[in-house]
Amino acid sequence: MSELPTITHVSDTIAVGELAPPTSSRSVTDTVNGSHHFVISGYSLAKGMGVGKHIASDTFTVGGHQWAIYFYPDGKNPEDNSAYVSVFIALASEGTDVRALFELTLIDQSGKEKHKVHSHFDRSLESGPYTLKYRGSMWGYKRFFRRALLETSEYLKDDCLKINCTVGVVRSTIECSSLHTIQVPDSDMGTHFGMLLENMEASDVIFNVSGEMFHAHKLVLAARSPVFHTEFLCGHEGDAQEIVVNDMEPKVFKAMLHFIYKDALVEEELEATRTSTTPCISDTLTAKLLSAADRYDLTRLRRLCESHLCKDISINSVAQILALADRYHAAELKSVCLSFAAENLSAVMQSDGFEYLKENCAALQSELLKTVAGCEDDSSSGGGKSKSVWAQLSDGGDTNGRRIRQKT
Repeated sequence: MSELPTITHVSDTIAVGELAPPTSSRSVTDTVNGSHHFVISGYSLAKGMGVGKHIASDTFTVGGHQWAIYFYPDGKNPEDNSAYVSVFIALASEGTDVRALFELTLIDQSGKEKHKVHSHFDRSLESGPYTLKYRGSMWGYKRFFRRALLETSEYLKDDCLKINCTVGVVRSTIECSSLHTIQVPDSDMGTHFGMLLENMEASDVIFNVSGEMFHAHKLVLAARSPVFHTEFLCGHEGDAQEIVVNDMEPKVFKAMLHFIYKDALVEEELEATRTSTTPCISDTLTAKLLSAADRYDLTRLRRLCESHLCKDISINSVAQILALADRYHAAELKSVCLSFAAENLSAVMQSDGFEYLKENCAALQSELLKTVAGCEDDSSSGGGKSKSVWAQLSDGGDTNGRRIRQKT
């Protein structure tokens, strides 16, 4: 006889466990703000360029997008018959439906702080941000200022106008709840090492730089510079208590030590020499620091100096900076200088710095020739201009075909 099946009864009651903790999120809409200062020198020479034609600032980045200021000396609107100047902010990079707030300020140069301000920020609650649909979209004013009034105002000084532009790009983010958050402070390693340098605690080497004494720590220097590493850990300077440095100015050595310990530059001192009346780029603190970076193989310091010198590249200075870049193995800066010189060759060839380049840096002149040839190969000129450039550089002719007498 077969066994009866066993029947198990299961309760239809579902046990209720602990409730999961509640979560939350918050949508935050704010703006990423950035500003650009645009100086227009030679205003009187820009007049008459034509209605609808503009002078553009360099591009600047705010909120992940590039922007530019467009100034129309004869106005943008033909119907105004050049009675007004126009100013616009343009989206200079690819983008669709970029929402932003704007502010344009014409600077009062009398010192009275009576600036002319057109601000979109002040009326944001009224109309909301402006939407730029595509690259080239603009926000601004066709009738920014009546030209006759502008030319007799204190906004125009020494034939120069100054415009400040502020852009606030709108962004939306979602903030999610978190049960536990721990704030991590910013790195203060540079501060601690800087204190080590300032109070000279446990220093084990003294540098006598043209009579001025600097206390330092061999291990710190060796960790930062391959040259110091070789001298202190592998070379004859390992037991030295005092090292004499006669071929470097104390202020340059001090700035280099500041970088070694703090991984930063003394920006105020660099700017002071940059904006002074120093006639020669090589006399600036930045150029001398570039030399120190090359001497002690401080790669990051070299790159920082390159970045600063790059801002000073102009028609008159590019030859000097190119020579510095080549001498101190600043490859990035050298490449920028060669490109700039090639693109502005006619003007550069008439500068005093170019004469120095021709007489003292023959190899650089050859590299410039190759850069010019490369630019011409990429253009649609058919090579005619390239031939004239080669003749000018090789034979000493100026941009008008005249011979330049070589200095002896």
